[in-house]
Amino acid sequence: MKIARPHSNINCLESEVYEPLLALDGKHVLELGCGSAQITRNIATTGSKRKITALEVDQIAHEKNMQISDLPNVSFVLAGAQSIPLPDESVDVALMFKSLHHVPLELMDASMHEIRRALKPGGLLYISEPIFAGDFNEILRLFHDEQKVREAAFNTVKKAVDDGLFDLREQRFFNSPMNFENFAEFESNTINATHSHHSLDDVLYQQVKQRFEQHLGDDGAHFWMPMRVDLLQRPQ
Repeated sequence: MKIARPHSNINCLESEVYEPLLALDGKHVLELGCGSAQITRNIATTGSKRKITALEVDQIAHEKNMQISDLPNVSFVLAGAQSIPLPDESVDVALMFKSLHHVPLELMDASMHEIRRALKPGGLLYISEPIFAGDFNEILRLFHDEQKVREAAFNTVKKAVDDGLFDLREQRFFNSPMNFENFAEFESNTINATHSHHSLDDVLYQQVKQRFEQHLGDDGAHFWMPMRVDLLQRPQ
């Protein structure tokens, strides 16, 4: 397994990766760390006969998700990957979109065991993680350096494969678009994200703003985030 590939020339939406890989129609899908439910909505409104259980640990995001009334095939639950409130072997596909590195380090291994418990034999676990590289990462690391937690997430996945908890089906590397209309949107969505707590003094705030605005044009700021997908399968 590789934590990164130096130069991927594949630029695409993540849906162009997971949709053909996973064949989600008719499946019970478990999303771990659904955030603001944007990807949840895309999955729920694409294809047919998809049942989604969407977990989130951030109380603020969960309360907002509970106000969503137009996704009848989605159940939003306040819970983490280390304690999934579903029966054994009840899920066809589990999804973690940029969320494994947010799991507390001491709970990462337990989360992998818990996901395995909830998956049916032969069920798939799709984990996408940002690679510690790229222009957006250089801005983020000024106030929130994720190198250690991203490495821990990769090592957790590798250990789960090495220990026989899951089989590795394949890895994919691609670049995912990130777009911001202006710095205010970046500040709201990234610096002030409710799942994290960032405290920037005036000097650091201005440094982050200046670095961001180097990428700002007439139509906003656009980044390509290098991504890795680890597609795992619970053994039969």
